[in-house]
Amino acid sequence: MWQIIKLILIGIAGGVLGGMGMGGGTLLIPLLTMLGGVNQHTAQAVNLVSFIPMALVALILHFKKRLVQTKGILFLIIPALLTSTLSSLLVKNIHSDLLGRLFGGFLALLGIWILIEDIFINKKQKDKR
Repeated sequence: MWQIIKLILIGIAGGVLGGMGMGGGTLLIPLLTMLGGVNQHTAQAVNLVSFIPMALVALILHFKKRLVQTKGILFLIIPALLTSTLSSLLVKNIHSDLLGRLFGGFLALLGIWILIEDIFINKKQKDKR
């Protein structure tokens, strides 16, 4: 019973971030692996499956609010489809432990990037005042 409650709470956390467009999988995958006892490959597969309905609802709402800019979107979609296909074929041959470390490293680098970007953006905004 506790496992089901944990999965529901993990799903809520991923859904909140996914609905905001912040990448629910960034949170969902680590939560599934650390708290849900799921291996990395399974967590990523669950993330992909759960992403479909979350993205659909968020996309409908964003279109209704006229927040989606469609100009040039094919230049984003086509390379993303190609590289996601290639990477999913590559990832199936990587051991789950290594995959988890690579994903953790990616999240760490992403966090550092966002922190540095925020520091410089805030500095520029303060300099303009």
